[in-house]
Amino acid sequence: MLAGEMQYQFDDEHINIPTNYSLLLNCIHSGRRIHESNLNSNGEIVIVTFHSDILKKVYQREFPILFQQPQNKVTNQSSEIVNNEFLIKKYIEGLLFYFENPSLVSDEILILKLKEIILLLSQTRNAETIQVILSQLFSPITYTFKQIVEANLFLQIGIEELAQQTNLSVSSFKREFKKLYNDSPANYIKTKRLERAAELLLISDERITDIAFDCGFNDLANFTKSFRDKYDITPTNYRLKLNNK
Repeated sequence: MLAGEMQYQFDDEHINIPTNYSLLLNCIHSGRRIHESNLNSNGEIVIVTFHSDILKKVYQREFPILFQQPQNKVTNQSSEIVNNEFLIKKYIEGLLFYFENPSLVSDEILILKLKEIILLLSQTRNAETIQVILSQLFSPITYTFKQIVEANLFLQIGIEELAQQTNLSVSSFKREFKKLYNDSPANYIKTKRLERAAELLLISDERITDIAFDCGFNDLANFTKSFRDKYDITPTNYRLKLNNK
């Protein structure tokens, strides 16, 4: 977005794309659209489209990591908001120069500009998610809803991010979750994390803080309270009681 603000609409949710931000989007998915937030404003947008056939020709001998399916990443996420950092802003300025002076454009320059934006995207703070999305051009792996949920159970991510991984809005994710698990995401995930923590307290000598972290809790006090609510005993006493037996 060079000026104004756009909205990305999918399912029953809208994501705002403000000035100086970009949306990286897998265009394969239908039922989604981008439109101006304010019809009275003059929005200005630059669109760069990546075609897999062209990319294969450009990167015949040096296929970048950004197009390779990341290991141990179970997600169907197909969009990401990217902050246009300084170098990307300068890239867009250079791109606009060629838009305004098309007679200066050659195939060699186009190839260089394509490689440049790929390199810049690989260096942003969103690089990991960008790799997930761009790799879908060449490795169209689709995971089931349950595969994604089970793979992320013990990671420190919230419902919104989990919904992103399944490529659904939060409300659609909750409806699908309820249908498959007959429980709310928050309750099911917390229960599974506490059950895993109870197992680790029995078989592991790890510190309780580390066990809480490994099971997806980022706050020891919250973990202790949740554990006591479920098992009627603190994690420390649970471990001592079992060890004494």
